[in-house]
Amino acid sequence: MLAILAAIVFGFALLLDFLNTNLGAPDLFNNWTLALIGFLLLSLYLAGVGRGPGGSGRGRWYYGRRPGRG
Repeated sequence: MLAILAAIVFGFALLLDFLNTNLGAPDLFNNWTLALIGFLLLSLYLAGVGRGPGGSGRGRWYYGRRPGRG
């Protein structure tokens, strides 16, 4: 989830850069600030904070006979 949020933040920063706008607050929403937020989210994801791709700690998700195994 954090990697998806990082991708959204990076995409938003790229869009602001392409449109050459600062949303009326040049010190609050500049490209470097959004890049740092994206890097923070990406580093938290890589550090294992939050749920990863497999869902941390779920264990087996299917109990009983597996279909198609005869």
